Amino acid sequence: MLQDLSDFEQLELTFENETRSVFRKGKGPGVIVMHEVPGLHPGVIRLANALCDAGLTVWLPSLFGKPSKEVNAYYIAASLIRGCVMHEFTVLATSKNSPVTSWLRCLARHAHTECGGPGVGAIGMCITGGFALAMMVEEAVLAPVVCNPSLPFALTPDRKRDLGIDEDTLFQAKKRSAEQGICVLGLRFTADIFVPNERFHRLYEEFGTNFQAIEIDSSRGNCHGINQFAHSVLGVHHVDEPNHPTVVAESQTVAFIKDRLMQDGHSLDPKSGGQE
Repeated sequence: MLQDLSDFEQLELTFENETRSVFRKGKGPGVIVMHEVPGLHPGVIRLANALCDAGLTVWLPSLFGKPSKEVNAYYIAASLIRGCVMHEFTVLATSKNSPVTSWLRCLARHAHTECGGPGVGAIGMCITGGFALAMMVEEAVLAPVVCNPSLPFALTPDRKRDLGIDEDTLFQAKKRSAEQGICVLGLRFTADIFVPNERFHRLYEEFGTNFQAIEIDSSRGNCHGINQFAHSVLGVHHVDEPNHPTVVAESQTVAFIKDRLMQDGHSLDPKSGGQE
């Protein structure tokens, strides 16, 4: 199936004096999908279509890169370099929010107003992975998903544990989680150097049983032949084969969001497909 944006509605939305292209498709409660490096590529669009098929409205903001462009090594490198120098993304500093998350919270509020329902979902991927945590400050966000959260880059022990948000935002996110029973879903490959064990351990420490993890075995010699350098669970390294762990993880992610935004959703058991 061709994965492009030809059947999505393109919107130009302005929040906080910043205008960005956003692609919308579907019916039902809204889900903000924040793409990974190198951009809004066909793998992210595939995920968006899966969410639409589940009865959700997907909102795809284009944050960098060229929408629909195929992934290649040069494109990844160029987009990563660009992301590192953009002031909207905090790639090294610990306990600091990326400024773009303020704009994304406005988008979540807008999507909730447009789509109705109890609230919206928010999926971050790779360089945007931790953004779903920052978006929890917005009351409309009820289903945050942090997929291979890579910021800040884990170059020191402190950065390995850092969640990419400041202490006040973390406090507010934890408060909402505890008081309103909002769960956070996290996904990663176990050998991913960009998403170290320490980062997920910190999420368990901060959110307790309200943090649910899907951790896919990518250690040497794993039974599915997953490369040790695999990073993007729902994007670039998703493998469209029956019962592959990434396919199961995608189904669980969709179920996690439906369970929180739709009365006929299905509950999620992370242990059914994620591998510790």
